[in-house]
Amino acid sequence: MTLLDGPRTTRQPDDGPASADPVGARLLAAAVEVFAEQGYAGTRVAEIARRAGLTTGAIYSRYRGKAELLAAAIDSSSTDELDALFSDHRFQGRMEDILIVAGSHLVDDHGRSPAPGLLLEALVAARHEPEVADLLGHHLGIRHDRLADVVESAKAGGGIDPELDTESLVTFCHAVGLGFLLLDVLDVPMPDSTKWQELISRLVAATGQSAGDAVRPSTTEPNHEGD
Repeated sequence: MTLLDGPRTTRQPDDGPASADPVGARLLAAAVEVFAEQGYAGTRVAEIARRAGLTTGAIYSRYRGKAELLAAAIDSSSTDELDALFSDHRFQGRMEDILIVAGSHLVDDHGRSPAPGLLLEALVAARHEPEVADLLGHHLGIRHDRLADVVESAKAGGGIDPELDTESLVTFCHAVGLGFLLLDVLDVPMPDSTKWQELISRLVAATGQSAGDAVRPSTTEPNHEGD
């Protein structure tokens, strides 16, 4: 489950999107490395340019500053699972299944993304850099709205109890994703993917129960015969 996604705030080069701009791609690859290694405060634009084999002018012709370059670096090293799942016809009838698949990928994708260190450094920088905090808040807000749409659609389809608070469920999903970010950086061993998916499936299934169904205290008196 990707932490950040959404439209880029960067200015694209005149010759087309980043995928058609090999110079821009080389620049972003270098930015991912340097930001992850040195943190936001310790990163110098000149070092990114040096690693990319470019001049600083190539950077400033594309980005207004270091914060915008950081946002583009995060964007370039992340994938947006929700976009793919939203377009998958299998989930049109059961939107709650998106939560199961996205949650299961937390384990499957562990250690494969080049971005965990980068994202952690960006979160640390956000504490002290208002511009970074604004950029991350914008991206996280887009993610929040997409997850809220999933939850509301699942409620309408009967897969999630309408009495559950959407904001609380979305916050829970974000908390799990942020927790995995820290585990990834610390290289903590992950559980078996099949067992993890079973847990996620049970948790999502539980959101379809009402409070009365989820907790059913026993009303049967204990049998004291033979005491």
